[in-house]
Parts: sequence; structure tokens; C-alpha cells
Amino acid sequence: MTLNLVPFVSVDKMMKLVLQLGITRVLRDLVDEIEADFRRWPLFDKTPRIASHSDVGVIELMPTSDGETYGFKYVNGHPANMKRGLQTVTAFGLLADVATGYPVLLSEMTILTALRTAATSAMAAKWLAPKTEVMALIGNGAQAEFQALAFAEICGIREVRLYDIDPAATAKCAKNLAGRGLVVTSCQTAEQAIQGAGIITTVTADKQYATILTDNMVGAGVHLNAVGGDCPGKTELHRDILLRSSIFVEYPEQTRIEGEIQQLDPDHPVTELWRVIAGKAKGRTNPAEITLFDSVGFAIEDFSALRYIRRKVKETGLYDDLDMIADPDDPRDLFGMIQRAAP
Repeated sequence: MTLNLVPFVSVDKMMKLVLQLGITRVLRDLVDEIEADFRRWPLFDKTPRIASHSDVGVIELMPTSDGETYGFKYVNGHPANMKRGLQTVTAFGLLADVATGYPVLLSEMTILTALRTAATSAMAAKWLAPKTEVMALIGNGAQAEFQALAFAEICGIREVRLYDIDPAATAKCAKNLAGRGLVVTSCQTAEQAIQGAGIITTVTADKQYATILTDNMVGAGVHLNAVGGDCPGKTELHRDILLRSSIFVEYPEQTRIEGEIQQLDPDHPVTELWRVIAGKAKGRTNPAEITLFDSVGFAIEDFSALRYIRRKVKETGLYDDLDMIADPDDPRDLFGMIQRAAP
């Protein structure tokens, strides 16, 4: 029997890899990786993620392929999990060789999704945001520190203004960001947090139509990075803000279902971010413009992240071999392979 062992990146190995490379290097590398794949966007198979919704959350599959490699991510979103001591979002992902269909990588993606989400946010801001050193970060849960560090590394943010309805979340985030070269200001209200901020990131978890930012809170010239609205029935921004903004999205067919723009008419104009990166469309066009990245996450970003991890674990040896493909010497004799395994 020929053993076809699949590299497996456990949570332990992923943490060791991130610490060995350095989190800011990983974030920068992921920006480069995702940006490169956005430039070849037309080559990918694209479909809105396949979602199974319940009253308490959602379970989704996110597939794509560039014709040579296939990838998918399994991910859930269950906001009430935190009250049970569980993660709101968990994920794992797989890459496979299109020519044979054989898996070539299986990896945890709870940590990796946090990294690639932050990298995608910072990548979008690189192309859309005004020059600024101040960012408001509204929602200080599991994603917050990754967002702050990505914007510091990619966009030159030097001050992060924090707000969360749970003061313990803000205290946690401030503690984790201490000593990382950022001025961290904990705020009592969302209004206080956005004062002086050129970039406003909203990354809250509740699965509901919410109004984290009202229309009067958002002045001219800012960039909005709306991360938390990522499924039907879940939004963060007042509709009137959207009507004043130039809106940029990953994949319109998915974002119109899941993003902030689910509040708008189905034909409301939006610009696909890949077109800006590929030089086919304009990003920010004037200093007074409000730009909005309506981020819901898309499979190509996960594909980019998984391919990056595949290279890095080969370089570092930070993986385990997983025996998950039955491969008898005679491909027709799967039954015989079982019989020969008898003691």
C-alpha cells in the first residue's frame, strides 16, 4: 500500500508558525498573497458561500478553484457561543490538487481566518482610505487585535480608539495591544471612539439588524471598514450612511445577501475591490468622499491564506502527516486492502 499522507496544521502548529514568523510579518505576507490573487480574480471559480442558517447561527462552506488547486473552508458563526465559553467563529480548511482530486493540505482556520480577515481589511484600506494615523475600532472581541495590528503594519495607523458595549472586551483588547507601538485609547461610547479617526472599523458579533453607527456620526472623508455584517439579517450601519458612501465589495452576488448592502436596492451601484487593485476601477477619488468596504469574507481570500500556509509549513516543518486517503496498490482493490489489514 502506498501511503498518501496529507500535511495537517493543528492549532498548536499554527500558533507556533505565527510566533516563529512574527504576527506582523504574517499579516503583511497575507496582504501580498491576497492582493496577488485579486489581480487574477477572473481565473477563479466563484460562488456565494453555501450557508445553513438556524435561529442561533450559521454554518457555511466556502469553495473556490484557480484551475490547478481547489480549496474550501468550513466556518460557523454562533454569537451566543461566547456565553457558553465557546468561540463565536471556528473554521478549518482544505486544499486539493485539481488534477487528481487528492487533498494536499488540511488546516485549522479559526486563527488563520482572523489573520486573513484583518489582512483583507488592511489591504482594502491601503487602496481606499485617506492618509490617517487614527482608527476607531468598534467591537473589541476576538478579531479586534488582528485588525489593529494589520492596520498599523499596512496603513501606518498609530492610534487605535477602542469601544465595545462590554468594557471587559475593551480592557482585554487594550491589554493585548500594550507594548506594540500603538497609542491605545479606551472609550466610553462609539461617538467618542470615532472622534478624529480617519478609519472606522466595525466588527461586532450579534446576529441582528443593528445600528452601530448612525448617519450623523459619520462625517466626510472617512473610510468605513464594515466587518461584522456578514450574514442575512445582520448589519451594523444605518442605511443612510450607505447612500452617502462609495461602496466597495468582494463579490456582489454574496455581499448583496450578507453584507451591509442587503439594506439597499438589488441594483444599487457597488465596485468590486479586485477591479481597483487590478487598475480597472478607481478607489477614493476626492478627500471628502466616504469610502465603505462592505466586507463579508470570500473564498478566494481563504484560498490565498491556505496556499501561503502550505508553503510556510513546508519551509518550517510545522505540520503533522495525516493518514486520511485510502490508496490500495491496485486502485480497484479497496476491499482487499481492508482484508490484508486484518491481524
